[in-house]
Amino acid sequence: MKKTKLKSKNKKSKILNSRRAGFTLIEVLVASAILAIILAALYSTFFLSHKAIAGLDESMLKLQECRAALDILRREIDSCFYRNGDKNTIFKLEDRDIYGKQTSRIVFTAFSPVRAGVSEIKYHVKESDDGLTLYKEISAPFGSKNKIQEADIIEGVGEFIIEGKTGGKWVKTWDSTLVNRLPEEVKISLKVKIKGRDVLLSATARPVIT
Repeated sequence: MKKTKLKSKNKKSKILNSRRAGFTLIEVLVASAILAIILAALYSTFFLSHKAIAGLDESMLKLQECRAALDILRREIDSCFYRNGDKNTIFKLEDRDIYGKQTSRIVFTAFSPVRAGVSEIKYHVKESDDGLTLYKEISAPFGSKNKIQEADIIEGVGEFIIEGKTGGKWVKTWDSTLVNRLPEEVKISLKVKIKGRDVLLSATARPVIT
């Protein structure tokens, strides 16, 4: 009798231990729900971080492109070539307004690494699908048929303003055929929109080749 009682007690304890060692369905569901919430939070954090880094990289790239374009224009104006009485050399600034946004158009002759000899270089702004776009065009002086196709330089331009300095004053129009000389200095201002904010970049050039 004692042996049978001991056996029954052992069976009951084994059953109780097996029940305690396992998980109920509710416990599994609760754990799964908690795990899903944690994974969703981790994914959301990763997605937001990735999006922020991608946006930062895009903004930095746009800023670098604008600075590079501005530096090239400054160097080209530094090497601007004008000779009084020579019809194949020119420096001309025009003040324009495109849908309420102030822009400039500049045409000048300079030595360019793109082609041999003196080139006529033109920068101007035109309307495009993304707002205003800055274009550049290089050709042989005064409308030769050897014209290089214009290329878009910067999209999303807010302002593109070029001013020439003469007698201590800054002016927005200049025509070398009328004044027979180059400006003392040339100030370039470029405003672009990066991540919804206007960023103003500027540079100053000093034409010295005459």
